[in-house]
Amino acid sequence: MAAVVRGKAETLALRRRLLSDSCRLFYPEDPIKIVRGQGQYLYDEEGAEYLDCINNVAHVGHCHPVVVRAAHGQNQMLNTNSRYLHDNIVDYAQRLSETLPEKLCVFYFLNSGSEANDLALRLARQYTGHWDVVVLDHAYHGHLSSLIDISPYKFRDLDGQKEWVHVAPLPDTYRGLYREDHPNPAGAYASEVQHVVNSVQEKGRKIAAFFVESLPSVAGQIIPPAGYFPKVAEHIHRAGGLFVADEIQVGFGRVGKHFWAFQLQGEDFVPDIVTMGKSIGNGHPVACVATTQAVARAFEATGVEYFNTFGGSPVSCAVGLAVLDVLEKEQLRAHAASVGSVLMELLQQQKAKHPIIGDVRGIGLFIGVDLIKDTATRTPATEEANYVVSRYYFSNRVASAASPDWEGAAVLLLPLPLCPWALRATEGCLQELASGPERGREPPSGYPHPDTTH
Repeated sequence: MAAVVRGKAETLALRRRLLSDSCRLFYPEDPIKIVRGQGQYLYDEEGAEYLDCINNVAHVGHCHPVVVRAAHGQNQMLNTNSRYLHDNIVDYAQRLSETLPEKLCVFYFLNSGSEANDLALRLARQYTGHWDVVVLDHAYHGHLSSLIDISPYKFRDLDGQKEWVHVAPLPDTYRGLYREDHPNPAGAYASEVQHVVNSVQEKGRKIAAFFVESLPSVAGQIIPPAGYFPKVAEHIHRAGGLFVADEIQVGFGRVGKHFWAFQLQGEDFVPDIVTMGKSIGNGHPVACVATTQAVARAFEATGVEYFNTFGGSPVSCAVGLAVLDVLEKEQLRAHAASVGSVLMELLQQQKAKHPIIGDVRGIGLFIGVDLIKDTATRTPATEEANYVVSRYYFSNRVASAASPDWEGAAVLLLPLPLCPWALRATEGCLQELASGPERGREPPSGYPHPDTTH
């Protein structure tokens, strides 16, 4: 039966009637109805083309033919749960192991990044016998109850901070405690983690894990100073805890130089647990936890099996293998590095011209543009950031801004797909970022309209 074709207004009315208001849309004043995607572009019901600067899930581009064929072909043959013996799951685990340090050699497959982080928390608690968790300020690790509890970005608007959760300062060298002029920001921020650990131990509590996005994204596209993770790991290990690297938004070659963002911290640094999701399935629900033999054995010692109905299914693993094939054959890591380098250069040129751009930071295709009202105070230009986002949309472009819900961020995010031609498509957006309002479709009256020409 053919799908019913509805007008945008009818679809919106049905959504408002049938879905919770908590399930928010992008651009709620005038939502975009997307009906097709190809490469780095999205298309609405009228055929208008949008550059997708929001979606960090379509890692190798929307509807990549290799990935689509892999899913379709396996669906035609078999899709079942992972308790049956099947080649795809072991082939996928083997391929993933080739991208990681040798120590990370045991894999669990799941459906979402939230599931992966929840399992990582269970693994850490079982291995250490401890309960408490250290996280970074403004962190977000998922939507399950266990993860809301360790996500300051969320829990501050809900039930507040649990007694077993301990928050360390974000290692932000632009807005944080220790900035770009500090002689050793990595050591200084790691010492802050040590202070947190000491405080926990003075209360008679014990650390199970330090959870961190390898590059904090929701917090504003933060690049932790080199050497920070190894020093933090020393403090956490000494306290009997494990280091968990959340690569769900930033892994799989996005940083260009390395396959995993944690590798930016040095060749010798190896987390105890790595979680991955989003991009590894290019839109298909696939996630994974990689850990050590020792951690896995401790989890097995409970005698309770770990079973996930669809995690590691033949179709999911076929999709995962296809994404790895595309990354390798199309040399997308190298592409991310080269395109990211050019984007950073273009943005730095705009920064030199326009004081509203306070900082441009990033690596590969993980890039943020920090907008400010004043160079001395670095006051976030939140209204201006929101206006630029709306202008991108209403000029047939799409962008995203870091949440202005906490004081200290007005950051435009550019998580472009790693597919080719992203640079050419993005260059025009950069010009508009710098030059402010131009002719074309204006945002509706509900959007802020500040003077962005300064």
